[in-house]
Amino acid sequence: MAARKSSNPWDAKKIKALRQSLGLTQTEMAEELGIRQQTVSEWETGVYKPRGASLRLLDLLARREGFGPVAKKGSPSPRPRPKRGVSPKSAKETEEEKKSEDWAPWD
Repeated sequence: MAARKSSNPWDAKKIKALRQSLGLTQTEMAEELGIRQQTVSEWETGVYKPRGASLRLLDLLARREGFGPVAKKGSPSPRPRPKRGVSPKSAKETEEEKKSEDWAPWD
């Protein structure tokens, strides 16, 4: 039986670039992926490479955040992102906030 050839596009530099483009610490990225901070550190230092479900989660996170496309060749190209916590609000979100500010349980 022939061995399956791995097509893992995630090396240490790409993982770190993804995390930094998202404005996340290793701990925050680990929480986002449901893994340990130590695992993110090991990926970024090249001790281990992501595999299995973690590999799929990285792909999904990258696509969701516009860090792609994650290709088999070359590196992903991150899009410019606002600083963490400074995301533009939609008109609907702003309207809902105004309504919630006007309401008080004692009215």
